[in-house]
Amino acid sequence: MNWRLLCAIVLGLGIGFACGLTGIPAPSPPVMAGALLVVAMTLGYQGADAWLARRDSRREAAQRAHCGGPSGESRRRSA
Repeated sequence: MNWRLLCAIVLGLGIGFACGLTGIPAPSPPVMAGALLVVAMTLGYQGADAWLARRDSRREAAQRAHCGGPSGESRRRSA
């Protein structure tokens, strides 16, 4: 299981438990439609992020010649 996913689940359960224990209203939609909307938005965001990252990884960087190396200086200056 992914470390970030595990942390998110533990944190979400902890916040829900604390809100239920103290009587504070839970910071979530009280109806199933609202909860499904939150899930759909999260999945859409994750899907778009994965698609954009995959699309950008296939393209050649347009400004690669101007990028600095470990020293931070561009190739033109160091050459």
